[in-house]
Amino acid sequence: MATVGRAQLPIPGGGDAPVGPGALAELALAIDPHLVQHVVDKAERDAQYADSPLHMLVSAENGSLWMKTSASSNTWAVIYEPLADWRPVTLASGFTAGQTTPEIRIDRGQVYLRGRVEKSDGTTIGISGVKLGTVPDDCIPSQLESWAAGQSITGDPVTAVGRMEAFSHDQDSNSLGGAGSLVWYSQDGTGTTWVDISGRYSLN
Repeated sequence: MATVGRAQLPIPGGGDAPVGPGALAELALAIDPHLVQHVVDKAERDAQYADSPLHMLVSAENGSLWMKTSASSNTWAVIYEPLADWRPVTLASGFTAGQTTPEIRIDRGQVYLRGRVEKSDGTTIGISGVKLGTVPDDCIPSQLESWAAGQSITGDPVTAVGRMEAFSHDQDSNSLGGAGSLVWYSQDGTGTTWVDISGRYSLN
């Protein structure tokens, strides 16, 4: 059977037997990998197309578009995914939201945080190793992650930033808190009245 086009689609030639239904089925199977398949969400994509051929395109109802990048595993490249909604960070006992709400979201393997945390009773947050809250399970990094985070400018010496850390699964038994803990280390000898947890870290 002859083929045409860059996709090498099968077209019955004059010498082929008159097998119309079979030829149409073969043509449909050849076209299928080049179509954009439609699913409800990523879970349905993985359930239906994990064994699909390399280069398969799948789109979800929220506009996400993925391309299969492996012929042997369920591996996809993200062509487009809408930003996830912000979700709340679970604050530790004795802490509350400050001027802005502590929130978190994932975007293509990166975790983003924003918001401020302060003591519920209005007192000063300790100077070193204070657990402020916990991230959701799917936001726990594969290794310890840290970033510079802002704090209120108080005391002497005045220091406007400190260090935030997100604990990994390897730190489940850490005395400051288990996996997913958000821990603050002040660089100011007097502590701080609030901490801005805004920052970014990698999941893997």
